[in-house]
Amino acid sequence: MFSLRQISTAIVRGTRSKHTLPDLPYDYAALEPVISREIMSLHHSKHHQTYVTNLNAAEDKLKAAVEKGDVSTQISLAPAIKFNGGGHLNHSIFWQNLSPNKSDPSSELCTAINNSFGSLENLKQQLAAATIAIQGSGWGWLGYEPQSGLLRIATCGNQDPLQGTTGLVPLFGIDVWEHAYYLQYKNVRPDYVKAIFDIVNWKDVSERYQKATCK
Repeated sequence: MFSLRQISTAIVRGTRSKHTLPDLPYDYAALEPVISREIMSLHHSKHHQTYVTNLNAAEDKLKAAVEKGDVSTQISLAPAIKFNGGGHLNHSIFWQNLSPNKSDPSSELCTAINNSFGSLENLKQQLAAATIAIQGSGWGWLGYEPQSGLLRIATCGNQDPLQGTTGLVPLFGIDVWEHAYYLQYKNVRPDYVKAIFDIVNWKDVSERYQKATCK
């Protein structure tokens, strides 16, 4: 996640382009029965699009404030950029983390999971427990900790981005905002979290782990 200062510098230099809603790598109905077509359509085309629209609007306001030298307005825009920028980043990862096609973790990721949690099943149980316990809206994450070389479980409130909040590199995230599951699972968040492991794109998670360890 870029800092407000980095964004301001990029805007002054004219190097930032408009953010756009990424295409899904599958059809809206592809993840059924775990996630319904209706939820996927609303989640992607409405909610994610709103984060993109609001992020672009906030950055336009920031550009104007930078050009005017209006530091107070620049500072006041930080929460909107963090929230909508985090929403855009988080969802862009989330869509790729899911797939209708079954896959398994790479051998390298399996080794890392075993070293950090003892087994894949232990990872699932611990990540599910942490995610279900989030109060209000937020995300449960599996992340990579560069300092130790271990995998960690973390939670973030609202749309706070994992890396900008904890320093962990995001590998797999579970969205537990109600718009991600309520139409289908109602108030039974545990059923949604448990079911989502059936559609994890472990190929994508493995590729993210490989990139994170190569930096």
